[in-house]
Amino acid sequence: MNYRGDALRGILFILCAGLACMVLSSCSTIDEFLFGCQIRQPVIKQVEVKPVEPTVTDLPYCTVNYDYPLSQVTNPQIYVSKNERRLWLIQDKILVRDYHVGLGPSPKGDKYLRGDGRTPEGEYFICEKKNPSRYYKSLGINYPSPRHAENGLSSGMITENDYRQIVKANDAKRMPPANTPLGGLIYIHGGGCHMDWTLGCVALPNSAVDELFDVVKIGTPVYIIP
Repeated sequence: MNYRGDALRGILFILCAGLACMVLSSCSTIDEFLFGCQIRQPVIKQVEVKPVEPTVTDLPYCTVNYDYPLSQVTNPQIYVSKNERRLWLIQDKILVRDYHVGLGPSPKGDKYLRGDGRTPEGEYFICEKKNPSRYYKSLGINYPSPRHAENGLSSGMITENDYRQIVKANDAKRMPPANTPLGGLIYIHGGGCHMDWTLGCVALPNSAVDELFDVVKIGTPVYIIP
């Protein structure tokens, strides 16, 4: 009986081994053997990711010459880059001076409300020169501009009379009234640029204000960019 049992077990072992070989030969993976031959491995499609192109910003000048004599600056333009905390003095597409500046405590975004701590953005002009002033010397900027006045009137922040007074001052190249909810009295002035410490003005070292004060005049364009 023992020989007969051993023989039966041997036959069963051979049959099982043969069956396993048949299954494995018909399935390409262990997963298919375990879960059925219909399972297929997922196909991963490779996608080529193109690098992001850097943003190109047009500079307001073509060349740089820090040795350019200030006595020859007859058609100045002032650019203030808020992100870079720089003030550029430009003459005929030539960057002749580059100064570090300090701004207000909340410099991001355009100014639209008195006390918001923002430095205005957009196109302006010098409308006042004060020497002396509270912060050494000051160059007034025509904020609020007619654009701000129009927005303030349409939103109900200022009255029709406020709007007319702001537009009238801008037309005359005078400092606009600052007694409306839009605020005002924005200057480029001295006092240093060690931090953002103004109420929305653009602060410079006194030596830099001296240089600007000598070359700019009423009507000199000022461009303040983010």
